[in-house]
Amino acid sequence: MKQLRNMLLLVLMAILCFSCGKKQEVVPIDKHSIIPVPVSVAAESGSFTLSNKTTIVLQSDPAQVQMVAEYLKSSIGEFTGLDLVIGQDDKDNAIVLSLDGGASPHEEGYSLSISDKKILIAAPAPEGLFYGIQTLKQLIPAHEGSAKGSTNQFLIPTGTVQDHPEYAYRGMMLDVARHFFTVEEVKKLIDQIAVYKINHLHLHLSDDQGWRIEIKSWPLLTTIGGANQVGGGKGGFYTQEDYKEIVSYAQSRFITIVPEIDMPGHTNSALNAYGILNPGITVPEKTAIAIDRKELGLEDDPDATPYHTGIEVGFSTLDTDSPVTYKFIEDVIREISEMTPGPYFHIGGDESHVTEMKDYIPFIEKAQSIVSKYGKKSLGWDEVAHAKLLPTSVAQYWAKAENAILAIEQGAQVLISPAVKAYLDMQYDSTTHLGLHWAAYIELDEAYNWDPTELEEQIRRENILGVEAPLWTETIITYADIEYMVFPRLAAIAEIAWSPKSARNWEDFRRRIVWHGQRWEAQGKNFYRSPKVEW
Repeated sequence: MKQLRNMLLLVLMAILCFSCGKKQEVVPIDKHSIIPVPVSVAAESGSFTLSNKTTIVLQSDPAQVQMVAEYLKSSIGEFTGLDLVIGQDDKDNAIVLSLDGGASPHEEGYSLSISDKKILIAAPAPEGLFYGIQTLKQLIPAHEGSAKGSTNQFLIPTGTVQDHPEYAYRGMMLDVARHFFTVEEVKKLIDQIAVYKINHLHLHLSDDQGWRIEIKSWPLLTTIGGANQVGGGKGGFYTQEDYKEIVSYAQSRFITIVPEIDMPGHTNSALNAYGILNPGITVPEKTAIAIDRKELGLEDDPDATPYHTGIEVGFSTLDTDSPVTYKFIEDVIREISEMTPGPYFHIGGDESHVTEMKDYIPFIEKAQSIVSKYGKKSLGWDEVAHAKLLPTSVAQYWAKAENAILAIEQGAQVLISPAVKAYLDMQYDSTTHLGLHWAAYIELDEAYNWDPTELEEQIRRENILGVEAPLWTETIITYADIEYMVFPRLAAIAEIAWSPKSARNWEDFRRRIVWHGQRWEAQGKNFYRSPKVEW
């Protein structure tokens, strides 16, 4: 019995020694797994111990940094179990947040300095502090087998990071028109993309299948237009209070909401709500579902179209000759702009195949002027460059380089979203069950190995506002579907948008993404395990 006890004691000691050894192992900061890769990283020997004794110190006006500090506290608590205290007493074993104009010459830049006694995140503005926090979070080994708990300790490597973004606009688009996603799901997505320093979320709020935003002056847009989606589901919409909640939540993560109302095409959901907007188009017969307006207590509208439940495009258009149409789009732009603090309003403009060019061009020009009237800048898919663009307008290059070049020749900037590289709804390969492949199959290396300045000789760095990765949702039904299509590809595109071309390297990225896969797995995220990576 004594011999058995001694053996058990030896086994226990071995387990404890192994655990201690594993716990004390620190990966040097220059061997990091940070995504997007920072501008510069310098390692030092040693580590900072994150524990329940660590405090968060505000070295600036609390009114300016309190929100960022609360985010840091909740983020660390979420994946470590530690409950850090926020204060203003500068002492050892602290994470210090400091607004400092000298920390970076870039508005969104930051510096991160880690010593054995203190972590200092300094930035000229609160958003820089927020991005510094995203980097710090990726240095905490909190998913590697240790259970959450207030007594745990996490060793963070010492060193310094100097960082700032390559592009001002780093975006993702979510199509909520083909399939609807709730406020909570959009907020969850905001949290997940903020980790990768994305700062714009473009919401595609209307399309042939559904209208997703309440317009008080045109209530049938949601009563009728919102009650459908691809496949004929029940659809849904955001009330104006819902939309404001999304906008406010995004602001707390330094993300700007970009609303899109697609026009003059992709408008069947408006036409089945208000026949007066319809110039006489017909819906593809095999996807048309009649609407019983009497069940809703409404009079019949013989000019209104049926629901479109398929994914065909290009058949719909607003009546570009009717004054009522311009009253309609002005009301829509006005109501949404009043709720949107960001600078952009997206007017769509793509695939309007049944709108003749002689009608399309003046429509786009009128839509631009209305957007400008309400204090916003127009964004539009690259086809809008056929019209005369305002100097403040932006063309989103998704299909045709010649359209992007037309926009540049008019003095406009371009937002880079090539379907063959950046569309998150494209299948990874022929074996993946979600997505389409009309543009390309986009594996993780294809999503990573390109640069906005190398697509076309005439699209130069100074012409580019930024990079956006769109997710169209013809085949995307659940939030788990969103995660599967977005991750890991969004991390690749986020690095293109944030990091200098000289710092990016596929082999290094595929090494770094492994760590992120481990954290995603610990978080229960439904990500795609690309065979290009040794997960």
